[in-house]
Amino acid sequence: MSIKFHLPDFVGNIRMNLWIIDKLKEHPEYFYDDIQIGSSYGCFPPAAWNGGRTAVGAVRKEHIPLTISAYNQREVPIRYTFTNPCVTQKDLADPFCNYIAKAAENGFNEAIVNVPVLEEYIRDKYAGYPLISSTVKQLEKPDQVREELKKDYKLVVLDYNLNNRFDILEQLPEKDRIEILINPYCSPACKRRGEHYRFLGKLQLAHAARAYGDKSPRTMEMLEKTFACPNMDMSFYDTVGYCTHISAEAVYEKYVPMGYTNFKIEGRMMHAVDILESYMYYLVRPEWRDRVRMKALRDLLGKK
Repeated sequence: MSIKFHLPDFVGNIRMNLWIIDKLKEHPEYFYDDIQIGSSYGCFPPAAWNGGRTAVGAVRKEHIPLTISAYNQREVPIRYTFTNPCVTQKDLADPFCNYIAKAAENGFNEAIVNVPVLEEYIRDKYAGYPLISSTVKQLEKPDQVREELKKDYKLVVLDYNLNNRFDILEQLPEKDRIEILINPYCSPACKRRGEHYRFLGKLQLAHAARAYGDKSPRTMEMLEKTFACPNMDMSFYDTVGYCTHISAEAVYEKYVPMGYTNFKIEGRMMHAVDILESYMYYLVRPEWRDRVRMKALRDLLGKK
Protein backbone atom coordinates (compact mmCIF):
# COMPACT_ATOMS: atom_id res chain seq x y z
CA MET A 1 0.00 0.00 0.00
CA SER A 2 1.46 3.37 -1.05
CA ILE A 3 1.13 6.35 1.26
CA LYS A 4 0.75 9.47 -0.88
CA PHE A 5 1.71 12.97 0.16
CA HIS A 6 0.57 16.01 -1.80
CA LEU A 7 3.02 18.93 -1.78
CA PRO A 8 2.22 22.66 -1.91
CA ASP A 9 2.92 25.16 -4.70
CA PHE A 10 4.29 23.43 -7.77
CA VAL A 11 5.29 26.85 -9.17
CA GLY A 12 6.81 28.92 -6.37
CA ASN A 13 8.19 25.89 -4.55
CA ILE A 14 9.41 24.00 -7.60
CA ARG A 15 13.09 23.68 -6.61
CA MET A 16 12.35 22.30 -3.16
CA ASN A 17 9.60 20.00 -4.44
CA LEU A 18 11.73 18.53 -7.20
CA TRP A 19 14.61 18.15 -4.74
CA ILE A 20 12.50 16.12 -2.31
CA ILE A 21 11.01 14.03 -5.14
CA ASP A 22 14.49 13.21 -6.43
CA LYS A 23 15.90 12.44 -2.99
CA LEU A 24 13.01 10.09 -2.26
CA LYS A 25 14.00 8.06 -5.31
CA GLU A 26 17.75 8.29 -4.78
CA HIS A 27 17.78 7.61 -1.03
CA PRO A 28 14.60 5.83 0.07
CA GLU A 29 16.36 4.86 3.30
CA TYR A 30 16.05 8.48 4.47
CA PHE A 31 12.27 8.34 4.30
CA TYR A 32 9.40 6.48 5.92
CA ASP A 33 8.44 3.22 4.22
CA ASP A 34 5.98 3.04 1.33
CA ILE A 35 5.61 6.77 0.75
CA GLN A 36 5.43 8.56 -2.56
CA ILE A 37 4.65 12.04 -3.78
CA GLY A 38 1.09 11.84 -5.05
CA SER A 39 0.97 15.32 -6.57
CA SER A 40 2.01 18.92 -6.17
CA TYR A 41 -0.85 21.39 -6.08
CA GLY A 42 -1.11 25.08 -6.92
CA CYS A 43 -1.58 27.28 -9.96
CA PHE A 44 0.32 29.44 -12.42
CA PRO A 45 -0.14 33.11 -11.54
CA PRO A 46 -2.21 35.15 -12.11
CA ALA A 47 -4.90 32.56 -13.01
CA ALA A 48 -8.37 33.90 -12.18
CA TRP A 49 -9.67 30.41 -11.40
CA ASN A 50 -7.12 29.86 -8.63
CA GLY A 51 -8.46 29.70 -5.07
CA GLY A 52 -7.51 28.99 -1.48
CA ARG A 53 -4.48 31.29 -1.64
CA THR A 54 -3.76 34.24 -3.93
CA ALA A 55 -1.19 33.54 -6.64
CA VAL A 56 0.45 36.89 -7.34
CA GLY A 57 2.78 37.97 -10.12
CA ALA A 58 2.85 36.40 -13.55
CA VAL A 59 4.68 33.39 -14.94
CA ARG A 60 6.46 33.54 -18.30
CA LYS A 61 4.48 31.54 -20.83
CA GLU A 62 7.45 29.42 -21.90
CA HIS A 63 7.93 28.24 -18.30
CA ILE A 64 4.49 26.62 -18.15
CA PRO A 65 5.19 23.48 -20.25
CA LEU A 66 8.66 23.20 -18.69
CA THR A 67 7.19 23.20 -15.19
CA ILE A 68 4.54 20.64 -16.08
CA SER A 69 7.13 18.42 -17.73
CA ALA A 70 9.54 18.67 -14.78
CA TYR A 71 6.96 17.03 -12.51
CA ASN A 72 5.44 14.64 -15.03
CA GLN A 73 8.84 13.26 -16.05
CA ARG A 74 9.30 12.37 -12.39
CA GLU A 75 5.91 10.59 -12.46
CA VAL A 76 4.26 13.25 -10.29
CA PRO A 77 1.10 15.03 -11.49
CA ILE A 78 0.55 18.73 -10.99
CA ARG A 79 -2.81 19.50 -9.45
CA TYR A 80 -4.50 22.79 -10.31
CA THR A 81 -6.29 24.62 -7.49
CA PHE A 82 -9.26 25.72 -9.59
CA THR A 83 -11.21 26.57 -6.45
CA ASN A 84 -11.90 30.31 -6.58
CA PRO A 85 -15.33 30.63 -4.91
CA CYS A 86 -15.98 33.92 -6.72
CA VAL A 87 -15.73 32.57 -10.27
CA THR A 88 -18.85 33.19 -12.37
CA GLN A 89 -19.95 32.31 -15.89
CA LYS A 90 -18.13 35.29 -17.39
CA ASP A 91 -14.80 34.10 -15.99
CA LEU A 92 -14.95 30.77 -17.84
CA ALA A 93 -13.62 32.36 -21.03
CA ASP A 94 -10.47 33.62 -19.32
CA PRO A 95 -7.73 33.03 -21.95
CA PHE A 96 -4.86 32.39 -19.53
CA CYS A 97 -6.84 29.88 -17.46
CA ASN A 98 -7.93 28.02 -20.58
CA TYR A 99 -4.36 28.01 -21.85
CA ILE A 100 -2.93 26.45 -18.70
CA ALA A 101 -5.83 23.99 -18.48
CA LYS A 102 -5.13 22.82 -22.03
CA ALA A 103 -1.37 22.73 -21.46
CA ALA A 104 -1.62 20.18 -18.64
CA GLU A 105 -4.53 18.07 -19.88
CA ASN A 106 -2.93 14.69 -20.48
CA GLY A 107 -5.03 12.38 -18.31
CA PHE A 108 -2.33 12.37 -15.64
CA ASN A 109 -2.49 15.86 -14.17
CA GLU A 110 -5.41 16.75 -11.92
CA ALA A 111 -7.66 19.63 -10.86
CA ILE A 112 -9.23 20.52 -7.52
CA VAL A 113 -12.70 22.03 -7.90
CA ASN A 114 -15.14 23.90 -5.72
CA VAL A 115 -17.66 26.04 -7.66
CA PRO A 116 -20.26 24.09 -9.72
CA VAL A 117 -20.13 26.44 -12.71
CA LEU A 118 -16.35 25.96 -13.10
CA GLU A 119 -16.47 22.26 -12.31
CA GLU A 120 -19.09 21.68 -15.02
CA TYR A 121 -17.04 23.70 -17.50
CA ILE A 122 -13.88 21.66 -16.81
CA ARG A 123 -15.78 18.37 -17.03
CA ASP A 124 -17.17 19.41 -20.42
CA LYS A 125 -14.18 21.17 -22.02
CA TYR A 126 -11.24 19.43 -20.31
CA ALA A 127 -12.57 15.96 -19.65
CA GLY A 128 -9.06 14.52 -19.30
CA TYR A 129 -8.69 15.83 -15.76
CA PRO A 130 -9.33 13.59 -12.76
CA LEU A 131 -11.14 15.92 -10.35
CA ILE A 132 -10.67 16.35 -6.61
CA SER A 133 -13.36 17.83 -4.36
CA SER A 134 -11.88 20.77 -2.46
CA THR A 135 -11.66 21.36 1.27
CA VAL A 136 -12.84 24.89 0.42
CA LYS A 137 -16.35 23.40 0.32
CA GLN A 138 -16.15 23.10 4.13
CA LEU A 139 -18.08 19.82 4.36
CA GLU A 140 -18.03 19.35 8.12
CA LYS A 141 -20.84 16.81 8.50
CA PRO A 142 -20.21 13.10 7.93
CA ASP A 143 -23.29 12.76 5.73
CA GLN A 144 -21.98 15.52 3.48
CA VAL A 145 -18.70 13.64 3.06
CA ARG A 146 -20.56 10.41 2.26
CA GLU A 147 -22.64 12.18 -0.40
CA GLU A 148 -19.52 13.73 -1.90
CA LEU A 149 -17.88 10.30 -2.16
CA LYS A 150 -20.82 9.12 -4.29
CA LYS A 151 -19.89 11.66 -6.97
CA ASP A 152 -17.33 11.33 -9.73
CA TYR A 153 -14.26 12.54 -7.85
CA LYS A 154 -10.89 10.86 -7.70
CA LEU A 155 -10.50 12.15 -4.12
CA VAL A 156 -12.46 14.18 -1.60
CA VAL A 157 -10.37 16.47 0.61
CA LEU A 158 -11.68 16.30 4.16
CA ASP A 159 -12.52 19.42 6.14
CA TYR A 160 -9.68 19.89 8.62
CA ASN A 161 -12.10 20.18 11.56
CA LEU A 162 -12.73 16.44 11.18
CA ASN A 163 -9.02 15.57 11.39
CA ASN A 164 -9.02 14.06 14.86
CA ARG A 165 -12.65 13.07 15.10
CA PHE A 166 -11.95 9.37 15.25
CA ASP A 167 -15.59 8.58 15.95
CA ILE A 168 -16.31 9.96 12.47
CA LEU A 169 -13.11 8.90 10.70
CA GLU A 170 -13.59 5.25 11.64
CA GLN A 171 -17.06 5.21 10.09
CA LEU A 172 -16.41 7.00 6.80
CA PRO A 173 -16.47 4.76 3.70
CA GLU A 174 -13.86 4.62 0.91
CA LYS A 175 -11.05 5.93 3.07
CA ASP A 176 -8.63 5.46 0.18
CA ARG A 177 -10.55 8.19 -1.68
CA ILE A 178 -10.32 10.69 1.17
CA GLU A 179 -7.44 13.14 1.44
CA ILE A 180 -6.55 14.65 4.82
CA LEU A 181 -4.98 18.08 5.32
CA ILE A 182 -2.56 17.20 8.09
CA ASN A 183 -1.02 20.56 9.11
CA PRO A 184 -3.75 23.21 8.81
CA TYR A 185 -2.66 26.75 9.57
CA CYS A 186 -6.25 27.94 10.03
CA SER A 187 -7.49 28.07 13.60
CA PRO A 188 -9.76 25.16 14.53
CA ALA A 189 -13.42 25.95 13.78
CA CYS A 190 -12.49 29.38 12.38
CA LYS A 191 -15.67 31.40 11.84
CA ARG A 192 -14.04 33.65 9.24
CA ARG A 193 -12.69 30.91 7.00
CA GLY A 194 -15.39 31.16 4.33
CA GLU A 195 -15.12 34.94 4.33
CA HIS A 196 -11.34 34.66 3.93
CA TYR A 197 -11.69 32.28 0.97
CA ARG A 198 -14.07 34.73 -0.72
CA PHE A 199 -11.74 37.65 -0.08
CA LEU A 200 -8.80 35.75 -1.59
CA GLY A 201 -11.00 34.83 -4.56
CA LYS A 202 -11.87 38.46 -5.23
CA LEU A 203 -8.23 39.43 -4.82
CA GLN A 204 -7.21 36.73 -7.33
CA LEU A 205 -9.71 38.06 -9.86
CA ALA A 206 -8.29 41.56 -9.36
CA HIS A 207 -4.73 40.32 -9.95
CA ALA A 208 -5.86 38.59 -13.13
CA ALA A 209 -7.69 41.70 -14.31
CA ARG A 210 -4.64 43.86 -13.62
CA ALA A 211 -2.48 41.45 -15.64
CA TYR A 212 -4.81 42.07 -18.59
CA GLY A 213 -4.28 45.82 -18.23
CA ASP A 214 -7.30 46.70 -16.11
CA LYS A 215 -6.42 49.77 -14.03
CA SER A 216 -9.96 50.70 -13.11
CA PRO A 217 -10.53 52.18 -9.63
CA ARG A 218 -12.45 49.08 -8.59
CA THR A 219 -9.58 46.75 -9.51
CA MET A 220 -6.87 48.95 -8.02
CA GLU A 221 -8.85 49.42 -4.81
CA MET A 222 -9.22 45.64 -4.42
CA LEU A 223 -5.48 45.15 -4.88
CA GLU A 224 -4.83 47.49 -1.96
CA LYS A 225 -7.07 45.59 0.46
CA THR A 226 -5.85 43.13 3.06
CA PHE A 227 -7.53 40.51 5.24
CA ALA A 228 -6.27 40.59 8.79
CA CYS A 229 -5.39 37.04 9.77
CA PRO A 230 -2.56 36.33 12.24
CA ASN A 231 -2.35 32.71 11.10
CA MET A 232 -0.75 33.77 7.83
CA ASP A 233 2.42 34.69 9.75
CA MET A 234 2.56 31.56 11.88
CA SER A 235 5.40 29.09 11.64
CA PHE A 236 4.94 25.37 11.09
CA TYR A 237 5.54 24.59 14.76
CA ASP A 238 3.08 27.27 15.89
CA THR A 239 0.31 25.02 14.55
CA VAL A 240 1.45 21.78 16.17
CA GLY A 241 -0.63 22.44 19.27
CA TYR A 242 -3.88 22.76 17.35
CA CYS A 243 -6.45 20.03 17.95
CA THR A 244 -6.63 19.74 14.15
CA HIS A 245 -2.91 19.04 13.75
CA ILE A 246 -1.90 15.47 12.88
CA SER A 247 1.55 14.38 13.96
CA ALA A 248 3.87 12.33 11.78
CA GLU A 249 3.61 9.46 14.25
CA ALA A 250 -0.17 9.57 14.06
CA VAL A 251 -0.11 9.48 10.25
CA TYR A 252 1.81 6.21 10.23
CA GLU A 253 0.48 4.63 13.42
CA LYS A 254 -3.20 5.61 13.36
CA TYR A 255 -4.43 6.96 10.03
CA VAL A 256 -2.68 4.60 7.65
CA PRO A 257 -3.72 1.45 9.60
CA MET A 258 -7.25 2.87 9.57
CA GLY A 259 -7.15 2.92 5.74
CA TYR A 260 -6.28 6.54 4.93
CA THR A 261 -3.49 6.86 2.39
CA ASN A 262 -3.67 10.43 1.00
CA PHE A 263 -2.24 13.30 3.01
CA LYS A 264 -2.03 16.94 1.99
CA ILE A 265 0.74 19.17 3.36
CA GLU A 266 -0.30 22.82 3.57
CA GLY A 267 2.19 25.47 2.60
CA ARG A 268 1.26 27.62 -0.39
CA MET A 269 2.54 31.17 0.14
CA MET A 270 4.18 30.13 3.42
CA HIS A 271 7.84 30.77 4.25
CA ALA A 272 10.18 28.34 2.52
CA VAL A 273 11.71 27.34 5.87
CA ASP A 274 8.31 26.25 7.18
CA ILE A 275 7.62 24.25 4.03
CA LEU A 276 10.99 22.51 4.24
CA GLU A 277 10.46 21.73 7.92
CA SER A 278 7.05 20.20 7.19
CA TYR A 279 8.71 17.90 4.64
CA MET A 280 11.34 16.87 7.16
CA TYR A 281 8.65 16.26 9.80
CA TYR A 282 6.26 14.17 7.72
CA LEU A 283 8.46 12.45 5.15
CA VAL A 284 11.90 11.89 6.68
CA ARG A 285 12.72 9.35 9.37
CA PRO A 286 13.63 11.09 12.68
CA GLU A 287 17.16 9.70 12.71
CA TRP A 288 17.85 11.23 9.28
CA ARG A 289 16.11 14.61 9.65
CA ASP A 290 19.08 16.74 10.68
CA ARG A 291 21.32 15.34 7.97
CA VAL A 292 18.67 15.62 5.22
CA ARG A 293 17.70 19.14 6.34
CA MET A 294 21.31 20.27 6.13
CA LYS A 295 21.75 18.67 2.73
CA ALA A 296 18.58 20.39 1.49
CA LEU A 297 19.79 23.78 2.71
CA ARG A 298 23.21 23.29 1.15
CA ASP A 299 21.78 22.16 -2.19
CA LEU A 300 18.98 24.71 -2.36
CA LEU A 301 20.83 27.73 -0.99
CA GLY A 302 24.08 27.00 -2.78
CA LYS A 303 27.60 26.43 -1.52
CA LYS A 304 30.29 29.01 -0.91
